[in-house]
Amino acid sequence: MSYSIGEVSAQTGLSIHTLRYYEKEGIMPGVQRNESGIRLYEAKDIEALEFICCLRETGMGIADIKQFVNHATTIQERLERLREQRQNVQEQMARFRKYEAMLNRKIGLYEDMAQGDSDEKHHE
Repeated sequence: MSYSIGEVSAQTGLSIHTLRYYEKEGIMPGVQRNESGIRLYEAKDIEALEFICCLRETGMGIADIKQFVNHATTIQERLERLREQRQNVQEQMARFRKYEAMLNRKIGLYEDMAQGDSDEKHHE
């Protein structure tokens, strides 16, 4: 089954502009076109885009993604890059867990203060 650029945009959350940019920059090579020149995406293309989104969302730059998806590096180098990316994600998650704990403490304090304000108003 083939998908139009609009359908892929809706499915992936990527703008049509971004999809065209990825193709132009060689990040999404091999997107088929019909006889009218309209892009036709296959399931494998959507899967590749989801992986590219994962890499982008976890902080990998466009140049690194381009090298990765175009197999410009060895399997071992790509494996190492993925391991580094995973380590970055784990570090980010640890920081965010710390921030979440801090926010939870502050929320608790403000809930206590709000309850205190509410209690004082009931006693007036």
